Amino acid sequence: MGPHPAVAAIRLAVRRVLHDVLTDLTDHTGSPAGPRRAAGSLPLVLVACSGGADSMALASALAFEAPKLGIRAGGITVDHGLQPGSDLRAAEVVTRMTALRLDPVESVAVRVGRDGGPEAAARDARYGALDEAADRLGAAAVLLGHTRDDQAETVLLGLARGSGIRSLSGMPEVSGGPGTAGRTNRYRRPFLQVDRQTARKACMVQSLPVWDDPHNIDPAYTRSRLRHEGLPALEKALGKGVVEALARTAQLSRDDADALDAWAAEAETGVRDADGRLECAKLYALPPAVRRRVLRRAVVAAGSPAGSLFARHIEEVDRLITGWRGQGAINLPGRVEAQRQGGRLVIRQG
Repeated sequence: MGPHPAVAAIRLAVRRVLHDVLTDLTDHTGSPAGPRRAAGSLPLVLVACSGGADSMALASALAFEAPKLGIRAGGITVDHGLQPGSDLRAAEVVTRMTALRLDPVESVAVRVGRDGGPEAAARDARYGALDEAADRLGAAAVLLGHTRDDQAETVLLGLARGSGIRSLSGMPEVSGGPGTAGRTNRYRRPFLQVDRQTARKACMVQSLPVWDDPHNIDPAYTRSRLRHEGLPALEKALGKGVVEALARTAQLSRDDADALDAWAAEAETGVRDADGRLECAKLYALPPAVRRRVLRRAVVAAGSPAGSLFARHIEEVDRLITGWRGQGAINLPGRVEAQRQGGRLVIRQG
């Protein structure tokens, strides 16, 4: 008799991602990265585990699948220090991951700042800790437990912000993470096609203890309100299938956004003069979606943090091209200024 369908689903999702990790390692090293490696050089894959149902299901599946592929499986839990007893909770998660025979297993404490609001600040601190741990331990990848439900919530949040098609594309299956320099494939999300209930069911049938973070039901947090009020209201009004439709929208939007980004990268070289300055007339001739991407690339290159740069900022810069009336410099995040001078767009840090 095989495993429960929920357990089988999560193991299959993890198995596919681990195969992808091995393929990437082979492509980069030119040598097999699988079970034929010497024992001391087996690749390490970490799971970021909060102790919740999604990440515990992920940790369990990683512990089961990794040894069969010649991969070492480890785990990291991040103590954000936002609740009394958070250190004890992190220690419990370490114990649970150790019981699954993950090794190495660590708890990393972070200090959460205030930039961008509590949710964004916690996310930045978490990725910073995961990046540091992955670099120090030499991990080939870090698995994250985001589910299809999380993806649907992310798409709705992007829609509410009016941030454009890239925001609607949600979370990618593979990414470098906001704090990762030079690593475009560190973070893997095996569960983006797996619903939250499947992960919870997998934990239940395996008798895995889980911890439900009280922040996930705290109405002070936007995502929590969306999860417990917004999405249920949409399903009541539109019927079941909203989550699946939103997740599908994310993938379609990502494909479109990737194509437009590639177009913008290619077009950028053709709109600069001999000194590398952006020429307003040539920018104006570009399709708006491509032009705005060229402008965003230039603003980020000048030192504006990508995470703090919103559609409204780029729209203001775009008006220097499409609605020029002699207006002054535009102030952007990161102390970056954009201004029009003699038919050229000058973007630099003040």
